[in-house]
Order: sequence, then structure tokens, then C-alpha cells
Amino acid sequence: MRVLLAEDDKRLGKLIQYMLEQNDIQVEWVTNGSDIYEYAMYTDYDILILDWMMPGETGVEACSRLRKDGYEKAILMLTARDSVEDRVTGLDAGADDYLVKPFEFAELMARLRALGRRSTQKIQQDVVEVGEFTLNRTAKVLKKKDKVIQLSPREFQIFDLLAQNIGIVVPRDIILDRIWGLESDVSSNNIDSYMKILRKKLDLGDGGTVIKTVRGVGYKLEAWS
Repeated sequence: MRVLLAEDDKRLGKLIQYMLEQNDIQVEWVTNGSDIYEYAMYTDYDILILDWMMPGETGVEACSRLRKDGYEKAILMLTARDSVEDRVTGLDAGADDYLVKPFEFAELMARLRALGRRSTQKIQQDVVEVGEFTLNRTAKVLKKKDKVIQLSPREFQIFDLLAQNIGIVVPRDIILDRIWGLESDVSSNNIDSYMKILRKKLDLGDGGTVIKTVRGVGYKLEAWS
């Protein structure tokens, strides 16, 4: 097993690295969160162990950015934050597991073994081709040809909803219900703003509009060649 360890506490990082290597695990250790993305994207690790609070980019920020760009390997988050809200934040950012400090090394090893077993199971990717775009619902990534389009989670959800109903007008109240919930404070103006941003990001470069507005009703994603 090959692991990237991101931990800025040098005493703890040195201890974790030593203990992992004693269990025949290859470890590369970084102390600045800004290094996480480059190391993870250009080196074949089995698991990333990311401390939540890091200088530069935090572990949870790096995790979220990696997932948005299609990173699929297992990620274990280490943190002293133990509230339910913090755990939800870490998991929603794309972490596969969450270990609260202080922890017993035996538990860390057990979680790594479990993540290692999961990582050997091939995931069936849910991929949809929409014109020039490739929508990967599993990795939550949208590409135009080979270029990744950076979308926020809400923007991705909106595009996914329209793609599932391509050629069909999706009413505003359906968009509101599916993306935010009918009890939310989101208004029609907010939806319009999201559509404007999406259109800009999806720009075909030839003036073509992918998302059509149907006045008084909603929006429609049109197929094109």
C-alpha cells in the first residue's frame, strides 16, 4: 500500500510515518496543504491521509478540490473536530472516512485496511454524453471534450437535472424542489443567476446557447452536435 500523509504537526506526522512504515506501507509525508493536490494528482497513491487544519490549503479544501477534478482514490480525514456538523462537512467534501484525534494506531490501521479493500473494488462509473460534454455522475465531474469545467456542487446538480431531462422543459418549481427544497429561501432570481453562470461556463464558443429559457415555465437543455 502506498499512502500520502498530510500532517503539519511534525511530531505526530513523524510518528504516523514511522508506524505505517513498520507495517510495510510506503509513506510520503507533506506538511503544507498546498502540496496535497499536486502530489495526489501526479502520484499513484492508494489512500490519502489528510489532516483537516493545514497551512496553505486545508485538508478539507484539498479533498473537495480533488473530488471536483475527478480524483477517485480513498481519502481518510484526520481532525480534532468531533462535532456532527464537522463530520458532515468532511464527508460532504468527499472524504471516505473520518478519524478524530487523538486516536489509537490500531484503529488507524483498521480503517486503512478497510479503505484498501474498498479501493480494490472497481466502481461502475455513471457517465452520460451530452453533445460536447461528458457528465460523470459518480465522480461529480463535467468535461467539455477533455477539459474539466469547474462547477460548484449546486451548478453540477442543476446541469445533472437538466441533462436527465434533455429536450424537456424543467419547470422552475421542480428545479427549486430538487436542488434546494421547497422550504428554502431561494427565489426565481437566484435560479436565474445560477443559469447565467452555467451558460457562461458551458459557452460553446460559437454563440450557441445550451440552456434555453422557456418564459414563464422553466429551463431546457437542448441537444446539439
